[in-house]
Amino acid sequence: MLHLINKSPSERQALDSCLRMAQPGGAILLIEDGVYAAMAKAATAEKITSRMDDFSFYVLGPDVDARGLSDIPLIEGITVVDYEGFVDLVTEQDVTQSWL
Repeated sequence: MLHLINKSPSERQALDSCLRMAQPGGAILLIEDGVYAAMAKAATAEKITSRMDDFSFYVLGPDVDARGLSDIPLIEGITVVDYEGFVDLVTEQDVTQSWL
C-alpha cells in the first residue's frame, strides 16, 4: 500500500496515525506540507528512522523545492522522487491511502 502524507507534522497527526496503523511493507510518500517531516533535524526524524525497516520512505522533490527546503538535509534513507516517480509509486502499489 502507498500511504500519502500531505500535512505538516506540526499541524496534524497524519504521520503519527499512519505509522501507528499502517501495515509494514508499504511505502510512505511525503508530499505538499508533509515534506517538512523529511528534514533531518525535524522532530519527526527519529520516528521515521526507527521505521525504515518497516516502510520505504519517499519525498516529492518539487514540493521540497517549492517550500525553499532544497538546501536542508533530508533524513538519510528517504528517496526523493519527481512527479514521474510519484506516478510510478501509485502504479506499483495495489492501494493508495491518503492520511488527513
